[in-house]
Amino acid sequence: MEHSHSNGHTKKLHAILVTLPQQGHVNPFVQLAIKLASKGISVTFINTNHIHHKITLSNATAYDDIFVEARRQSPTDLDIEYMTITDGLPLEFDRSLHHDQWVGATTHCFPAHLEVAVTKILESRPPSSTICCLIADSYFVWASKLAHKFGLFHVSFWTESAMVLDIYFNRHLLLENGHIGPGSSSRTDTITYMPGISSLKRTDLTSYLQEEDLTTFHPQYNLASLDDTRKAHFILGNTVQELEVQTISAIQPQVPFYAIGPLFAPGFTKSPVATSLWAESDCTLWLDSKPPGSVLYVSFGSYAHINKEELEEIANGIKLSGVNFLWVIRPDMVSSDVPDPLPVGFRDEVRDRGLIVTWTCQKAVLAHRSVGGFLTHGGWNSTLESIWCEVPLLCFPLLTDQFTNRKLIVDDWKIGCNLCEEKPVKREEVLQKIKDLIGGLMGFELNENVKEIRRLLEVTKGSSEKNVDRFIKELTNAAALKKNVG
Repeated sequence: MEHSHSNGHTKKLHAILVTLPQQGHVNPFVQLAIKLASKGISVTFINTNHIHHKITLSNATAYDDIFVEARRQSPTDLDIEYMTITDGLPLEFDRSLHHDQWVGATTHCFPAHLEVAVTKILESRPPSSTICCLIADSYFVWASKLAHKFGLFHVSFWTESAMVLDIYFNRHLLLENGHIGPGSSSRTDTITYMPGISSLKRTDLTSYLQEEDLTTFHPQYNLASLDDTRKAHFILGNTVQELEVQTISAIQPQVPFYAIGPLFAPGFTKSPVATSLWAESDCTLWLDSKPPGSVLYVSFGSYAHINKEELEEIANGIKLSGVNFLWVIRPDMVSSDVPDPLPVGFRDEVRDRGLIVTWTCQKAVLAHRSVGGFLTHGGWNSTLESIWCEVPLLCFPLLTDQFTNRKLIVDDWKIGCNLCEEKPVKREEVLQKIKDLIGGLMGFELNENVKEIRRLLEVTKGSSEKNVDRFIKELTNAAALKKNVG
């Protein structure tokens, strides 16, 4: 994408992309980079050394530059430069085990290293290029300040649902009405005053807003990052206009918000860019051996943790259900020193109908004909992927936005149900919900509903493409105006 100057010359727009170093954020960020580059924008994609190291360890075909294959396979010239910088911590530092220290480094050390990188990019840019914007993850607290320092437009990339963003942006209403903050945990009444959201319960809020003490570390960090996001010149959202039409309509008068999702690779199940942080098991042959719609896929994502007691109840419920299942259990998923968090003897008892792996290509699993349901934490990427593959969901939210996503899945779109209505989770309820979902009437109804939502995404797919073009046009105009004024 080029913009003209008064002297008749044109310059190519150049965007610097910085992803939050987590699996669920890297994936859509990579697809965003490819999308923008395919539209003619030069892109510099900045990753952390740690994430790049994990990618190269986990993918036999990974290159030092992860975009090599994307450039080779693209029908258009993709101008993407790939850079890695330190986040301020040693490669071997366990960021999952020491989460608070990792967040501290991301807040205080990483931006200093990023400033050095941006300075080098600006100094080495060709005369034919205009570095106009910093596209940063919405969960950075320093992005607007850094963009301002270098005279760049701040573009915030929101990787969750528009409803979560709307809730954060209007949290003052929740505070004024006593639904968050001290003494709010006893509130069970319906919230009906939020712009763009007809109704929700306190339990539908993000996990950090459900904490009574909002002055602790994690709520404060989240709120600070969202306040910084609100300062952005533009916000790109990995959602679809028609999927959250009322909520997006409520956000857009406040900030320039563009729904550009879902950001999937063109082939969906196969991306030319390696992004997995763990080695993926190929489950195709096992899935091929199972009847259509007979397999329950179980995964709680790349980040969330679950306690051993809950996992054991879920495992026993799965065992009692008698269904075929594929279960992803990350090595760090349970906050426990026990090497194997599953009940004693579980693996042997379910060997004939269950496959347990540490990681796999989720898109390939969900797209397989044998998969009939997805027991999930309800992360936003997982939600979008399930809709795309027309797989109904069993929701077991664990933290952050997953409680709000559960509301969308179960209450609004009716494409899934709750694993348990109340905690603690009990194996008997897990058993019943699984049987209702796989082969039951409820499963049939949810499957019909998810097909309708999938058709909605397919029919309205062009809106996201138009929003990308509209964003680029607005960015181009803003860059040209800024240059002329300057």
